[in-house]
Amino acid sequence: MKIRPVILCGGAGTRLWTNAKNHQAKQFIDFGNWTLFGKTLERVKASIFDAPIISTNLKYLKQVKKHLKKHKITKFKIVLEPTKRNTAPAMLSTALIQDIPNEQPLIFLSADHLIEKVSLFNKAVKKHRKYLTKNNIFIFGIKPSAPSSEFGYFLTKKVKGNINKVFKFIEKPKESKAKQIISKRGYWNSGMFFLRKDSIIHNFKKYQKITYQNCYKAIIKAKYKKNVYYLNKQAFNRVTAKSFDYAILEKTKEINAIKLDIPWSDLGSWKEICKMYGRNKRKYFNKKNVFHRPWGSYVNLFNGKEFLIKEIYVKPSGILSLQKHHHRAEHWVVTHGKPKITLNRRKFTMKPNETIFIPLGSVHRIENIYKKPVKIIEAQVGSILKETDIVRYKDIYGRV
Repeated sequence: MKIRPVILCGGAGTRLWTNAKNHQAKQFIDFGNWTLFGKTLERVKASIFDAPIISTNLKYLKQVKKHLKKHKITKFKIVLEPTKRNTAPAMLSTALIQDIPNEQPLIFLSADHLIEKVSLFNKAVKKHRKYLTKNNIFIFGIKPSAPSSEFGYFLTKKVKGNINKVFKFIEKPKESKAKQIISKRGYWNSGMFFLRKDSIIHNFKKYQKITYQNCYKAIIKAKYKKNVYYLNKQAFNRVTAKSFDYAILEKTKEINAIKLDIPWSDLGSWKEICKMYGRNKRKYFNKKNVFHRPWGSYVNLFNGKEFLIKEIYVKPSGILSLQKHHHRAEHWVVTHGKPKITLNRRKFTMKPNETIFIPLGSVHRIENIYKKPVKIIEAQVGSILKETDIVRYKDIYGRV
């Protein structure tokens, strides 16, 4: 029996577009002729997987179908939620589809995760499949690349059969605590899960009985048309919004980990997006997009919908003008050197891998007072992303 992939595709992407009314859902953002949802669909084409199930809502139905067509996926099921109720009801309602046999393994994937080295991921899935039972749950852990307060962590211990049993979860700790967790071989909780259909039913019946009953009614009374389940609104609206972590993981003791040492990101912040472009800048580099300035140069790596990614190069002794913008905010990730930053009344020095947010309307400047060049990956986010949206206050090159 093949593994049934369930792709959770209901996220709104509000974290990236704090001031935008018409924010783009992260899984559908075009990052350069590819989207995160598209990458996820390509991953589940591997021979170990059955036809995918996509959990989403009516707002995204057209985009989901468009992606399925583009990636030539003809066999699929879509489950539409009438209201957002977080990951626990989304996972359960998709698992309750009648054409999934009780013992079929299910893998729950987020539509907005970027996974590199896919062959290693699939190899780990294949290896752990034989350990699935009617009660247990496997979660995917990612070896941390750096201490981060943006992700949850878990700690494991080895048990019989060389299985990594999870004994503790830590929710988004401060960076200092994250360092301690990593020293104890803690892993990031990726939010991807691997379990059988009978296990998800068993766990919900045991720990979330009312959620189970309402989701069961929502799928039994669902309208089914052209591969799409329209969940029953009346039943599903009774469900309490809960994450799978809170509803099940915090209660059951039968949780094991699949540990992965692969590049992974949920691209949940502009910092992560900048880093992704930084890692792949060769793919995006075009000589035509290099612009020289008295302080150094910059290259536009990718011009997206209401965002622009560029790499800024500041030569030794180079100083950008003291400036502000009316229509854009900026996120900077330092990749090389030690820039001196002015942000309104503050002045400070940054180091590689550090990040800063420049809010719309803030007066700011980059200076390179050292002998090594400075490189910064910048994400501009806003309605106007042109050089015309620069108000200069001071400039050593006489451009005020």
